[in-house]
Amino acid sequence: MDRRMPSSISDEIKLYRSTIYSLLRSSAEVKIKAIEEIHAGMNSLMHPGARNLFPDVPAFVYSYLRLPDCISDVTTLVLGQNSEVFKKNGYSDIDTWQPVSAVARRRRCKFDKSNTLACYIASRSDIEDVVPTLTALQIEWNKLHNLLNAPQVSSLDSIDLVVLLRILMIEPEELEQLKTIWGKNFLKTLQKIKEKKLSFGIRLLNSSLSYYIRATHEWFENIVSQLPVIKKRPVYFVSSNTHSFVNILSGFALRYENELIDYLNEPQNKELLLEWKAICSNEVNGSRENFLYYLFKKYQATSKGECSLRQQLEWDSKHGISRIASETTFEVEAQIIELCNLDPELIDPRLRSEGEILKKSDAIILNVDYPLGLGAYNILSTISIHTDVYGVYSMGKAASLNAVRGDVLIPDIVQDEHSHNTYLIQNCFSADDVSKFLNFGTVLDNQKAITVLGTFLQNAKIMDVFYNEGFADIEMEAGNFCSAIYEATRPKRYPLDEIVSLYNIPIDVGILHYVSDTPMSKGKNLGAGTLSYYGMDSTYATSLAILQRILRLEKLRLDKIDAN
Repeated sequence: MDRRMPSSISDEIKLYRSTIYSLLRSSAEVKIKAIEEIHAGMNSLMHPGARNLFPDVPAFVYSYLRLPDCISDVTTLVLGQNSEVFKKNGYSDIDTWQPVSAVARRRRCKFDKSNTLACYIASRSDIEDVVPTLTALQIEWNKLHNLLNAPQVSSLDSIDLVVLLRILMIEPEELEQLKTIWGKNFLKTLQKIKEKKLSFGIRLLNSSLSYYIRATHEWFENIVSQLPVIKKRPVYFVSSNTHSFVNILSGFALRYENELIDYLNEPQNKELLLEWKAICSNEVNGSRENFLYYLFKKYQATSKGECSLRQQLEWDSKHGISRIASETTFEVEAQIIELCNLDPELIDPRLRSEGEILKKSDAIILNVDYPLGLGAYNILSTISIHTDVYGVYSMGKAASLNAVRGDVLIPDIVQDEHSHNTYLIQNCFSADDVSKFLNFGTVLDNQKAITVLGTFLQNAKIMDVFYNEGFADIEMEAGNFCSAIYEATRPKRYPLDEIVSLYNIPIDVGILHYVSDTPMSKGKNLGAGTLSYYGMDSTYATSLAILQRILRLEKLRLDKIDAN
């Protein structure tokens, strides 16, 4: 078979990776300034304007939203796998630091309320995410700083927006992006940029593979301590999010319909109210349930809806769903769903007919908030060692070179840039399995996916290679899950640079991706925001398809047991 496979490892990216790892081996703090030139030399598709004198606003917004708000007060960023690592390296009071978070990147971070930010990492992929993000922010922040300190800028309080556009050398829509992410703090944040130039330093406390494995085992043992029977029950592993499975299975959000309609009638929700009326009158082919799930998430973010968070946790716990947060390691929430404790009458109406087998089942769905990159391999590998895994299902965002946002991609080939393997997978899903739940997008099956090293570690040159070779589904986890599945079903470690078949294995495998980014269109991605109601449509379509698959497989398993 022809072995010409695309690779995202261009010479520029190879040089970048080798440089940052050689620098981070130092026990001393490394200045991000030392990385700026090699970062710009990558010609990253996420940061094409790194060398320009004028700001690259999409790159600035992308990086700003993936770091905590306190980042402008930080001078030192420290990376470690768990609290023990931080304490051993002089940060003995790490447990007392202030927890902080980013808008668009889930990572446990703690701030000492002075100038040091600690980030908990699950794998090498976190390093390859944090370093370029931090570098991009510093480059673009400092461009804005220099421009705002031009002689013609006296005061920002009374500055005309047309003048501001000219001074910053940006387009009107880019200024609107900044106003959107900063809201009422727009001028205050600009003033801070004007007053302060960024100069980050970064320190990696321990880079050994064993520490990542230790942290993952610590994460899993936290789950076992709260539900020891997980080691003795059939497990269906899912990597998804923290809201869709809970909403579909618990029925809690749908019980809030009256409160949600009251919220919908508030003045700020006029457009959503029109959409709701169109759905109820069948003017649009939307889903009532999806709309209410989306509205419930917005409602819970308000002061009025905040109390429902505690009520939901109590309700979920009584109805078979346990949420287990990690405390001392990387931030990946786990949800343990005991099928026998679910109430069939509360399940989403689209799956209610599948719920007849629940009371007979001893199986568990272990749903994790999707890990980043190599963290996916570490987590599934650990779980497969300690539990009896019947199925592995991964759903998440992907960039696409041939689809539009909201479409769903179903791959049967996965090229993994970590192992350089090409995995041929027997994906349990086809287009029909998902399209019956999808209202607004298109489902494309028989796709070719490529698991890349990181969002910044790509450029236009390699995107052309991907496109020419037909690899139009670009994401960060599938290849790592395939490597863990190989080890769970074969008597040896996963190979390197081979064509690997995952057909006819004893684990059911399903991979679904919903398109959130179109990287060949500069700035046209969901990195600057969250999924809209229409974006949620593909999230729930893939969630419903996975849950239906699990319930049907479980019925077959139980029927086989009864027959014997």
